[in-house]
Amino acid sequence: MEAYVKSHIENHVGYIEFFHPSHNALPSDILAELTQAIINAGENDDTKVVVLKSGGDRTFCAGASFNELINIDDEASGKLFFSGFANVINAMRKCPKFIIGRIQGKTVGGGVGLASATDYCMATKFASIKLSELNLGIGPFVVGPAVERKLGLSGMSQIAIDANSFYTADWAEQKGLFSQVFESTKELDEAIKEFTQNLCTYNSEAMKEMKKVFWKGTEDWDTLLIERAEISGRLVLSEFTKEKLKGFK
Repeated sequence: MEAYVKSHIENHVGYIEFFHPSHNALPSDILAELTQAIINAGENDDTKVVVLKSGGDRTFCAGASFNELINIDDEASGKLFFSGFANVINAMRKCPKFIIGRIQGKTVGGGVGLASATDYCMATKFASIKLSELNLGIGPFVVGPAVERKLGLSGMSQIAIDANSFYTADWAEQKGLFSQVFESTKELDEAIKEFTQNLCTYNSEAMKEMKKVFWKGTEDWDTLLIERAEISGRLVLSEFTKEKLKGFK
């Protein structure tokens, strides 16, 4: 199957789904489409709540596209690539609708950032998480603020330093990333449907104002995340990272 980002509305719930054949990795074009889809959902009066999901059963998101990372050959290109993650997170942050995360399986790196940028995140027991960036010589600079906001500095630093380990869905729930963890994707989808339909009965203006409250203190992220993208864009050019990425070819 080819990569895609697609959206549809069902009973005032806007579903945004992304897919990539490489375990739902995120190249620049998918990041750009995802950003625009989130902006569009926020502006659509027929959408009261947004669900962010990915295609397939096993992996929610493998993070940055290694094929694209290995071809970055200057700092400007590196900054541009990592700015794609910054743009998605900022679009999620500024979207006036609650974004509900559907995390059906493992999620790595930038995928953990996406999950952290949702307003309410639900997962299956298979949704273990890992921040692998430091192992590649980069570091989770762009997604770090979003992850820290959900896990706290202690939780974020733990998984950022222990870059080789997956942490269980139960751990992520205990730390506050996941609100609920389910035994299967079927149970997850049923719960999301019930939850979002209930949210649609709420006052949209009240939810909009509550979202502003939840995200208070992040007003500098438009600048901060791009500055972080510049750091990652520089580090991805290091010999250390280039050698590491060759191993994933």
